[in-house]
Amino acid sequence: MTITTQAKKITESKPFYALTGAGDFAVEKARSYASTVQDKAEVVARELPEKAKGYADAAATRFNRLYDDLASRGRKVVSRVSGEAALELTEVSETAEPAIAAETTSRRTGRARATTSQS
Repeated sequence: MTITTQAKKITESKPFYALTGAGDFAVEKARSYASTVQDKAEVVARELPEKAKGYADAAATRFNRLYDDLASRGRKVVSRVSGEAALELTEVSETAEPAIAAETTSRRTGRARATTSQS
């Protein structure tokens, strides 16, 4: 059998047609998919600025809410700590006043005695 006869026999066989049909089907689907992807890409490209702005606005809103919550929390901590510090200062000043007053009095008395004895 000649090569031409063998080639003609192969090209006229059912498996060859099935393989050719499968290749054609694959190309058709690939073109359809490419067209669909291109259409979607164009839609996304048009909508992207609006979506990006929406995402940015949502993120900014969440950030501002978090910022306000943290500021409020910090204000409570400072208020609590400064209140405790004020209470501690009051306690310290109450306990320190008599000692300071006594020390001041003894200094004045000592000076007065020294002044009187020198005269």
